[in-house]
Amino acid sequence: MIASINKRSYPNTLIVILGQDHGRSEFVEKDNITQVLDDNEHVIGYNFFNVDQYFDYDALPDGQVHLNDEQLAKLNDALVQAGFTDKLATGKPTLVYGEVKTCEPHPDSDHLHVTTVDVNDGQTHQIVCGAPNIAAGQKVVVALPGTLMPNGQQIWPGELRGVESDGMICSARELGLAHAPQKRGIMVVPADFQTGAAFEPAKCDELLAAGKITL
Repeated sequence: MIASINKRSYPNTLIVILGQDHGRSEFVEKDNITQVLDDNEHVIGYNFFNVDQYFDYDALPDGQVHLNDEQLAKLNDALVQAGFTDKLATGKPTLVYGEVKTCEPHPDSDHLHVTTVDVNDGQTHQIVCGAPNIAAGQKVVVALPGTLMPNGQQIWPGELRGVESDGMICSARELGLAHAPQKRGIMVVPADFQTGAAFEPAKCDELLAAGKITL
């Protein structure tokens, strides 16, 4: 689940994204809530209008919002009162540390690589990566499907040059870190970082500034 606010373009509105939009969407409006469905009638999101009726809108950040239990409960109560049956719930972190298990050349590209990455969630993720410094054995930052990046990009499953890709291996610039090097390449974190743990921007930026994380 991705929850976000754009105070300039959509004031007093909370946008909740539950799934990938594959094309034409349909909308169901009840009270101050709009349900968004894809063309297969799967619920892929909600727009909550007049958010200040539920909690302190001015205190919410502009951008991604990490909802606490109390805020989720208020939104779920609003869904019930409006006549919707879905229940919102927070999931596991989607921006996490991962270990690159394998790295092979892409069969249809001279610069892409096909990797398999372990993020300690019981499955191995195949991710296509174009960074010149990607290699097996690295600890990296992985944006799994359902991640909202600092620049507003949403990460969902897709494919690159005909090969399926289940997320993104991130550079320091893509992560919005202040001390990100101005050159291409994914960020390699120390080997003792815990696989599957949530990405810590302040910690990684401090290590970048100290020269302890490099490309």
